[in-house]
Amino acid sequence: MDGPYISHYLQQHTHSLLIKSSSFLLTISPLPLSLSLPLVFVFLQKLAKMVAKKPRIVIIGAGMAGLTAANLLYKATRSKDLFELCVVEGGTRIGGRIHTSEFGGDRIEMGATWIHGIGGSPVHKIAQEIQALHSEQPWECMDGSSQDPVTIAEGGLELDPSLVDTISSLYRKMMDFAQGKLIQANDEVDYYRIATKALQNCKRNGCLAELSIGSFLRQALDAYWALTIEGEDDKESGNWSRKLLEEAIYAMNENTERTYTSADDLLNLDFNAESEYRQFPDEEITIAKGYLSIIESLASVLPAGVIQLGRKVKKIEWKPQGLRSSEIDNGCDSKPVKLHLEDGSTMSADHVIVTVSLGVLKAAIREDSGMFSPPLPSFKAEAISKLGFGVVNKLFLQLDHQTHDRQSENSETFPFLQMVFHRPDSELRHRKIPWWMRRTASVFPIYNNSSVLLSWFAGEEALELECLKDDEIVKGVSATISSFLSDSQPGKQANTHKCSNGHVNSEETYKALGKKPSIRSVLKSQWGTDPLFMGSYSYVAVGSSGNDFDSMAEPLPKSSSSNCACAAAAPPPPLQILFAGEATHRTHYSTTHGAYFSGIREANRVLQHYQCAGFSDALHH
Repeated sequence: MDGPYISHYLQQHTHSLLIKSSSFLLTISPLPLSLSLPLVFVFLQKLAKMVAKKPRIVIIGAGMAGLTAANLLYKATRSKDLFELCVVEGGTRIGGRIHTSEFGGDRIEMGATWIHGIGGSPVHKIAQEIQALHSEQPWECMDGSSQDPVTIAEGGLELDPSLVDTISSLYRKMMDFAQGKLIQANDEVDYYRIATKALQNCKRNGCLAELSIGSFLRQALDAYWALTIEGEDDKESGNWSRKLLEEAIYAMNENTERTYTSADDLLNLDFNAESEYRQFPDEEITIAKGYLSIIESLASVLPAGVIQLGRKVKKIEWKPQGLRSSEIDNGCDSKPVKLHLEDGSTMSADHVIVTVSLGVLKAAIREDSGMFSPPLPSFKAEAISKLGFGVVNKLFLQLDHQTHDRQSENSETFPFLQMVFHRPDSELRHRKIPWWMRRTASVFPIYNNSSVLLSWFAGEEALELECLKDDEIVKGVSATISSFLSDSQPGKQANTHKCSNGHVNSEETYKALGKKPSIRSVLKSQWGTDPLFMGSYSYVAVGSSGNDFDSMAEPLPKSSSSNCACAAAAPPPPLQILFAGEATHRTHYSTTHGAYFSGIREANRVLQHYQCAGFSDALHH
């Protein structure tokens, strides 16, 4: 029998064992009663230690991965009480990078926002089961993407949707090719030919093994121009030529991609790994009662006290070489992992499931960190180092009630504004637009007729946003919006000229406001500087691959290291440190469902390790 099963048996029969063993020892002992009783006492002490030695599992982090693992471990074994389970969370709330909040009377998400495809998503299944998909309170993106975007070029030139759709379709088709989803078709534009031409050009220019998405996309745009506008006039509209407009629309799509992937620059995003990423089918939706409702549902089955908030782990000691014989013989606490917490306390464990972000792990492998003692093995540290981990932040803006009255039937709502910027080094750029706004693709109401607007930021701009004061944000955003929607900014002449596919006076888009939009308050996420996260989510950087996600998921010590050559030590206890979280899933990284799957994986790994008569049925849950 394995240790946990023995412990379970002893717990169930402790009372009868104590009576029978005491009577037996007293009966067979040749010693007087006064000497026999101490022996009985020693025996009972050892028996009590055996009873107490249930495997202790500590999960670091109360986000999606950690609570999913805790949920499964508890539900699979609660009737047998086989494990001692604890979840330690460094913050003051559960959820991790899931953080539902309120702003301007609306329910919003500071972190994870979307269920990325409802077909087969475990998150969607839970949301259905707990009836979280309907709410009387308005919530972020509750109407999906029902609002048609208005695309305006810097200076006030509103673009014809046909021009925007043509370039945006080109961009999406090129991403489909990178993801292995583009097939040859009889389209008006031969996208497959453009993509293969771009790939050939990339091959000529360098090694395909380290090709980036950014390089491929730029080659694709050049190939498109070579096929479509060769010999045509490059008509100008105000300060814009046709080619500059198309490039800027393309860049707008690239900036949106940065928020999808968290890559600061698409030149850092690996091309070859893109086809491994998997998406669920069907529509993408938000959760009416908030993403936090999923987390609360997972946590609700756990007994009080299992989740401990405000307990940040500072150091993890583990034993890759195993326990020394003296440690085992002494009968002391021989659990192989010891956690040191910031409050000065310590915890010992048989198994620790680490679910902290890749950003925290990147900080942990620095020479001066000391978070892991001994340091993580080279294969693990290299995977952590090579994978990308970026910053994406959300900025919520509440419009002043004087400029936005959601109750008024005659009120003109703020549009779903897509912004097409001049190049950062262009002499034509609007000088009052701050640099940190120039790679923001859009600003839009979080649902139709909402007074709350939303913009997404990635990379350096996202980090800069965290450092700015609220009044600096209001000033910068207001200047940007005004340059696109107002008729008083430089470049108004562009409104009166036809571009290659479009013309409109953007002043009419927001004329009902009667003045520039006034921002009442702001709310921003700050994932980059939060020491509990140090970023948002992972991506495959150039130089890394899907194999690095597999290395991230490998538990410690590796099974091959169990052949210890040292006679003074026993083989190292297995599964001392396990790893879960979105950055440990090869095909669903960067998502909440990827984190969910990783939590299930590691919980099952522990259950399988202890599989024996009495609770092997737990594996079928």
